[in-house]
Amino acid sequence: MPLTENLVARSICVLVPTYNNRLTLKRVIDGILVHCPAHHLIVVNDGCTDGSEEILKSYSAIHVVSHPINQGKGKSLQDGFKKAIELGFRYVVTIDSDGQHYPDDMEKLITAIDFEVPTVVMGSRNMTQEGVPGKSSFGNKFSNFWFKIETGITLPDTQTGFRVYPLEPMRKLFFFTSKFEFEIEVIVRLAWKNVKFVPVPIRVKYDPDERVSHFRPGRDFFRISVLNSLLVLIAFIYYYPKKFFTRNTFQAIWMEAVKPQESNLRKALSISFGFFMGIFPIWGFQLLVGIPLAILFRLNKVLFIAAANISIPPMIPFILLGSTFCGQILLNGEIAPEKLTDLSIEGIQSNAYEYFVGATVFALIVAIVGFLSSYLLLKIFRKS
Repeated sequence: MPLTENLVARSICVLVPTYNNRLTLKRVIDGILVHCPAHHLIVVNDGCTDGSEEILKSYSAIHVVSHPINQGKGKSLQDGFKKAIELGFRYVVTIDSDGQHYPDDMEKLITAIDFEVPTVVMGSRNMTQEGVPGKSSFGNKFSNFWFKIETGITLPDTQTGFRVYPLEPMRKLFFFTSKFEFEIEVIVRLAWKNVKFVPVPIRVKYDPDERVSHFRPGRDFFRISVLNSLLVLIAFIYYYPKKFFTRNTFQAIWMEAVKPQESNLRKALSISFGFFMGIFPIWGFQLLVGIPLAILFRLNKVLFIAAANISIPPMIPFILLGSTFCGQILLNGEIAPEKLTDLSIEGIQSNAYEYFVGATVFALIVAIVGFLSSYLLLKIFRKS
């Protein structure tokens, strides 16, 4: 079926968010209209100030959503999705207006949709080709890593703007980001709703003479980092427990934990490292730091996470007590009983250095004891 007929028959529209991309906007729209009926194209003018508005006025049949001031790519996409839903479309293809994508590749993306189940199709760029900015390649690897941690899904390109979204799963979703980080939030949230993901190779063009990027490395990278921290927390508090209890995944998790081919030494090291990170004084960030390290050192992730939960609320008073005790012995050579019993926030803050040193040492002690005891038990009860 020709691409134009496929778009109409499958109720698919194309969405282009744009902000000050006058040099490439017309070429992108014209390239899309070769394959897409004008009434199936939605362009969101995100407060353009470079003359892009005049270009959009020259197209009479396309749908234009305008923001009086710039609100961010995420808000543009959200408003474009709302417009597509109002018009009765089932799927939407998003394509950037900076000229890096080839509209002809839409056919590859649409062919990959599984119309039996909600499907997100991700256009995967070759980030190793000549001309790709180094910061884009690094940012993509960074994003891919955290997406896998948050969802368990491996994708080659999570920062692509050339995608196909199913609109039905997004009807009741409320999003809390509005800038570039929205493109991470939306795919993570859809993955949590068990939407299918399909990566498809696409071409990409980076022309420094005409491409305008509005990504601000400092501010936007900080936003993305904060978002990933929040998503990891939600994933381990809500998504993974929910997935565990609503799906028959116990056997798969159990097999990951026992791994018959894995040595007793590696299992004991995984448990030991989990104890260490669970006590190490970076409260709230133990898993965020520990999981990448566990993956890097090829430790057993299930055993690591289980052991890291040593810092659950009932254990916190004992951890604080042990940390304060170790800190006093190391730094003062004696124990001050009044400090051992002062486990209030104010008491800990007033002895922050003592507590940090003590918690680090206490984490090492528990990790060593955990390693020796778990290795011994594994040697006794588990064959090599």
